[in-house]
Amino acid sequence: MSSLIPEGTPAPDFEADTHDRGRIRLSGFRGRTVVLYFYPKDHTPGCTVEACGFRDVFAALNDLGVVVLGVSKDSVKTHQSFANKHGLPFSLVSDPDGRIISAYGAWKQKSLFGKTALGIRRATFVIGPDGVIRKVFPDVKPAGHAAEVLDAVRRASGSREEGAP
Repeated sequence: MSSLIPEGTPAPDFEADTHDRGRIRLSGFRGRTVVLYFYPKDHTPGCTVEACGFRDVFAALNDLGVVVLGVSKDSVKTHQSFANKHGLPFSLVSDPDGRIISAYGAWKQKSLFGKTALGIRRATFVIGPDGVIRKVFPDVKPAGHAAEVLDAVRRASGSREEGAP
């Protein structure tokens, strides 16, 4: 288990499959702000709340030129089902071997019924157009998180429309 990579650090590049774009490379989005959020599992209550939050602010983020990418260990097929069920307009990245999760330090020791295991830490990174991490949201709460990210992106871009999607 490692700690999240800090603000001011170049974002680790990766290449992976998504539910909607085929294979992507993070560096392919250079020149645009990227919101990269890590979540534990498709079709679970907290992850659904978080994903639908990003769906609900997606138009505002898109208007600012922001790319949204959600990352979990789920398969592309599971991501497709999750995205279709909830009308998610952004890409879900499949990281079955946990390489991207490890690169960003998004593992967390979790405990359930007295047993501990490594799980995905719910964390979000805002990556600037230059590929450098501008903002880290560690251990986020799903409800209201997407609006918080939108506000941070707006502040960073100098937009005056804070608070409203």
